[in-house]
Amino acid sequence: MPCHAHRRISWPGTPVARSFFERPSIAVAPQLLNKILARADGRAGRIVEVEAYAGSIDPAAHTFRGKTTRNAVMFGPPGHLYVYFTYGMHWCCNCVCSPAGEGVLIRALEPMHGLELMQEARPGGTAHRDLCRGPGRLTQALGITGAQNGIDLIRALDGFAILDDGVAPPAGVSGTPRIGIRVGVDLPWRWRVPNSRYVSGPVAKG
Repeated sequence: MPCHAHRRISWPGTPVARSFFERPSIAVAPQLLNKILARADGRAGRIVEVEAYAGSIDPAAHTFRGKTTRNAVMFGPPGHLYVYFTYGMHWCCNCVCSPAGEGVLIRALEPMHGLELMQEARPGGTAHRDLCRGPGRLTQALGITGAQNGIDLIRALDGFAILDDGVAPPAGVSGTPRIGIRVGVDLPWRWRVPNSRYVSGPVAKG
């Protein structure tokens, strides 16, 4: 059932326009840096690391070989959330872009709001830096599962939204090779906020 709790809270920003996602993933991805992924219960984090996946021209994309039951959301309207299970243990979330089959994996967030709820979702004394430092960690911290597959991040009627609070993406940031994949490893389609402590892997320099 859709969650309408967003009407009782103040979102930490304004939902982005759908036209933001009506572009190829490699154009959207670096512009997603410093946007906010938020949940209506107050949990929110600033996006500090992303990866683009480009459909039929990208052998690492889930959509490389076409539409299936699993990846059908990626062939739907831009601005929706594609959630999938990986390695038998983690959920990962992607923003659907255009053309069909393209999307951006959100790899890491800098936690901003709702830290207690994030800690409850990731028990065991997780350090603040590690709450959302990686695609599986951030979905756990925000409570994103397969139940969110296909929700609309623009209308924000299902409890989640991508927001703009006026912080611009970093200027002149260069892409680097994606990680955790076996094909398409030469494509420089991973972007990070420079010097962020919250990115996955080593701290990004420069």
